[in-house]
Amino acid sequence: MKALAARRHHRLAPVVLLLLALLVTGGVYAALAPSTASAETASTADIETGKKLFQANCATCHGPSAEGRDGVPSLIGVGAAAVDFQVSTGRMPMQMNGPQAEAKPPQMDEEQTAALAAYISSLGAGPSIPTDAQVDPAEGDIANGMALFRTNCAMCHNAVGAGGALSEGKFAPALWETTPRNIYQAMSTGPQSMPVFNDANITPEEKQDIIAFLVDQREGSAGGNALGGLGPVSEGLWGWVVGLGLLIGAAVWIGAKSS
Repeated sequence: MKALAARRHHRLAPVVLLLLALLVTGGVYAALAPSTASAETASTADIETGKKLFQANCATCHGPSAEGRDGVPSLIGVGAAAVDFQVSTGRMPMQMNGPQAEAKPPQMDEEQTAALAAYISSLGAGPSIPTDAQVDPAEGDIANGMALFRTNCAMCHNAVGAGGALSEGKFAPALWETTPRNIYQAMSTGPQSMPVFNDANITPEEKQDIIAFLVDQREGSAGGNALGGLGPVSEGLWGWVVGLGLLIGAAVWIGAKSS
């Protein structure tokens, strides 16, 4: 017992304890942390088709092996969700250079988009395309989605998803017509200037709540005309131009009558 007690005060004891604490912390994190996304399961034919589509439509900018070039990001490890989002919204392939890729009618159909996503996914694991159940707004909590959206997203996309301007010619798009799947994918992959909200930041259930809130905004405003959903901007314009204009008009009319 005396020997054990003496070792407790050894000068290396704190180092040993620190290493043990790090080992335990790492083990607990590995056991409880969300699992990393894995590559999509796809047939060899889909991957080969996607490779041909990539070589024909994307390799000029992203490189023949998707390794990226100066000013153009690598696509290795971005996952199928990023490809599906960019291609299905028409942002890729880009029509012209600009501060950011803008949405336009897609240039590939669903089968081609799926094949391209399968090829990019085969190059490295990344966020996968969500299932229909994951993006069903009917299963989400609208009230919780509102709180999450206004905490994490409203500073760019406006409190009801109307969009807004950013710096250097960029902008946060309006979300009133964005599909639930693309909303989920945008949160998972962080396109353009948007940050990535992985499952550790916002869980899949919370993402579904945000989708439910945004879809609910499309039903219209219960308080009357929403004035574009721009909050104090349009409300202030209405108050100053219309409200103040009526007051000035009334004052002029009263003055004319009294004279």
